[in-house]
Amino acid sequence: MNTPNLDELITDFVIQNKEHYYRLAFHYVKNKEDALDVVQESIIKALSKKASLESPELLKTWFYRIVVNTSIDLLRKQKRLVIVDDEVLTSLDAGNLDQYTDFDLKNTLDSLPVQYRSIIILRYFSDFKLEEIAKILDENLNTVKTRLYKALSILRIEMNVN
Repeated sequence: MNTPNLDELITDFVIQNKEHYYRLAFHYVKNKEDALDVVQESIIKALSKKASLESPELLKTWFYRIVVNTSIDLLRKQKRLVIVDDEVLTSLDAGNLDQYTDFDLKNTLDSLPVQYRSIIILRYFSDFKLEEIAKILDENLNTVKTRLYKALSILRIEMNVN
């Protein structure tokens, strides 16, 4: 495959789907600036490792895997807990009326181990099929199914207790 064509293919694909990648990264890092950094770093990694893309048909799962791994790498580097995001701080500072979200679900999801949280995010927030999740995470399909079942079980237990 001609390298400039592959560069264009990756660039066009990322531009068309940038919102999806930002949302995915944000689900992991919980911070606007970090999510943007993850997307930018993922683009750099994709362009520098384009030779590892086996075929253009795998571009979607290949790039999602890069975003997930880059998000997890950033979290490992930071080893920090984001308690509130900018929107919450802004709404408190501006004196806006309280807007309640499902904090219990968010907190329970955030408390899941990364291997379970990744599957929940990809399945229910990014709407991937289990086969696609297995490719993105480079895991066996049965492992993904087992982890999804376990994650849902943990969420169900935690949500009933709280």
